[in-house]
Amino acid sequence: MLKRIKKIFSPSELLKGNYGIERETLRIEDNGNLSLKPHPKVFGDKVKNPYITTDFSESQIEMITPPLNTIEETYNYLNSLYDIVAMEIGDECLWPQSMPSIVPEDKDIPIAIYDNSPEGITARTYREKLMNKYGGRKQLISGIHFNFSFNEDIIAGLYNESEKKETYKDFRDRIYLKVARNFLRYRWLIIYLLGSTSTVHESYFNECKKCLQKISDCSFSSDGALSYRNGECGYKNEIDLFPSYKSVDSYVNSLNKFIDDKVITSSKELYSQVRLKPKNKSDLLNSLLQDGIDYLEYRSIDVNPYEKGGISLNDLYFLQIFNLFMLIKDETNYETWQEEALENQHIIAKEGRNDVTLIKDGKPISKKDWALEILNEVMHINDELNLGKAKVITEMIDKIMDEKLTYAYKIYNDVRENGYIKTHLDLAKVYKEEAYNNRFKFQGYEDLELSTQILIKESIKRGIKVDFIDRSDNFISLKFKDKIEYVKQATKTSKDNYVTVLMMENKTVTKKILQRKGIRVPEGEEFNSMEEAGERIKKYVNKPIVIKPKSTNFGTGISIFKKGAKEEDILEAFKIAFKYDKTVLLEEFIKGKEYRFLVIGDKVVGILHRVPANVLGDGTKSIRELVHIKNQDPLRGHGYVTPLEKIQLDENAQLFLRNQNKDFDYIPKKDEVVYLRENSNISTGGDSIDYTDLIPDKFKDIAIKCANAVNAKICGVDIMLEDFSHENSNYGIIELNFNPAIHIHCFPYRGKERSIAVEVLKMLEMI
Repeated sequence: MLKRIKKIFSPSELLKGNYGIERETLRIEDNGNLSLKPHPKVFGDKVKNPYITTDFSESQIEMITPPLNTIEETYNYLNSLYDIVAMEIGDECLWPQSMPSIVPEDKDIPIAIYDNSPEGITARTYREKLMNKYGGRKQLISGIHFNFSFNEDIIAGLYNESEKKETYKDFRDRIYLKVARNFLRYRWLIIYLLGSTSTVHESYFNECKKCLQKISDCSFSSDGALSYRNGECGYKNEIDLFPSYKSVDSYVNSLNKFIDDKVITSSKELYSQVRLKPKNKSDLLNSLLQDGIDYLEYRSIDVNPYEKGGISLNDLYFLQIFNLFMLIKDETNYETWQEEALENQHIIAKEGRNDVTLIKDGKPISKKDWALEILNEVMHINDELNLGKAKVITEMIDKIMDEKLTYAYKIYNDVRENGYIKTHLDLAKVYKEEAYNNRFKFQGYEDLELSTQILIKESIKRGIKVDFIDRSDNFISLKFKDKIEYVKQATKTSKDNYVTVLMMENKTVTKKILQRKGIRVPEGEEFNSMEEAGERIKKYVNKPIVIKPKSTNFGTGISIFKKGAKEEDILEAFKIAFKYDKTVLLEEFIKGKEYRFLVIGDKVVGILHRVPANVLGDGTKSIRELVHIKNQDPLRGHGYVTPLEKIQLDENAQLFLRNQNKDFDYIPKKDEVVYLRENSNISTGGDSIDYTDLIPDKFKDIAIKCANAVNAKICGVDIMLEDFSHENSNYGIIELNFNPAIHIHCFPYRGKERSIAVEVLKMLEMI
């Protein structure tokens, strides 16, 4: 098969697939105790949220990525889900380990609560039965479930090369059944390489505790332990069950027999290391028969304590290559292979860090010899197919040669030195801090505008399905129940009509409409050429004025002379403005400070004062050097993917400094603030300060009136206020902005962070 695959497919085709991860985790208090608080309401309906739900307990969160085409996307998505959850659980943390933290008596473990819908009642009843049958502590064991299917082109290509003696569905099922059987045979290797539950806390009482030794305060282990989750201490059925994997029919029949014999109550209760998953999960067995296998779910993977998301990128790469190995690897005819595979699993789980002996087709073989045999085959496949994952496979070989490189050894050693709770709690706090630092971005999607990332995160949090219609254009769809909304750049929605956009893009039209509504706007006039400007600007020399393109956003091409300017500087400002539009406006400069009012619907949801780009002198460094240092702040970037933009030393800044008799090489005195431009847009390197709770309602009402005047549902209203604290202060409307950035309000440079994405979703009637 290897030669056939090499002939048909390119390396990139072979690495494509459908990948997904389900990661379970416990919410814990800051002392390591299991949280007894309810599942956060912000995550919505547990049954219907496709991304964030609960498993057995209210305290046990499950994060679910959608099917994604690449391993990298899957890894990033999982880490972003972690960030979302970590930011919504208050002072609690997420436990970074499969085996539980400090757990209470079974009666005090809060079973997940659902609504009174048929699905909710079924989910609750099922969990109550599990509690009675297996106990609550075992249900709190958490893991990583890796969901996988080949790219359909691979299945189709192999089918077309076959003799076609069976239907495509049967051929496809046969492919996945082979992979499933081989996964069961070789799962012991995955447990060794990815296992990390070599220690348990004393509160996890069960029959295996008598075999453990205390290694530090409240912490227990045993010689060579590798994965208690996958061993006798872990969650498993009351008796060992071996369903048939010969065909889908035989698999379904064996599960039905287990149910008829009352060994399990439903197919969900079968605790297998691999599950055959259908398209219709609510009718699993019938869907398997009718539709075939949709994908496989691997369930042997422990949560990696040393990864925020619970699994490393290299481990995912290895699973990707291992899938091809399991597809290609020929099977033996050894009859009791399932029983043997289970015995190997238990040997590795219990003492896999030692030089143990396993069983291969009824014959003994050392762990090391068999592992190297498998990994050398995997390396051969990688080399033959030119998959480029040799370093990943070598990393796995190194773990076989040195057990101290395994996660199981590392966590055992850390727990022995620092204790079970402290070791994991310290890691949990580090990951929570990382989540906080990432709160403004969606990992792996940093190419999107920041406002779009924020809206995506808020939607996922609440169970609103997000699809990328055109990622390069920041165009997404949001689906909740039967409602679908299309959104571009976070604030371009179906709620605004085309003429509204045209009115706000044209500053002359905006000004006239606002004047008719009795709203104060600056006086001024239009210029259509440099010749016209040269003829008419003499009366504006040394007067406070603003020069700007007629249609522009983000402060582009704007020059502000609040103390007036010489004729040559005014002409230079016109040259700059004419680069961006064929018509330029000259307006009076209104005294005061500029504030951005963000209106959504009939509500002002945020107000910012934007401080123009500036530097603070230290008496030794030039403006150029100070700008370079300030731009190193991780909150500053390019292209609206960070809360603040980098300061640009452009021609506008050069002209503004020249009016102060300064240039980029000027060295400011210690504590001297030097402004680099008059306009205060964040897009030109300004700082944002929240004033939402400080501005009088009168000006909020004016901002809403402005938005209503052009029938805008989402609008940025820029207002000059001479004194923000008095409602009788002089004011003037500078401009209205269609598609205003929301990230500047969500994450200001200073002040309260505002949940603007929530307001957008409310306006769209998605929540």
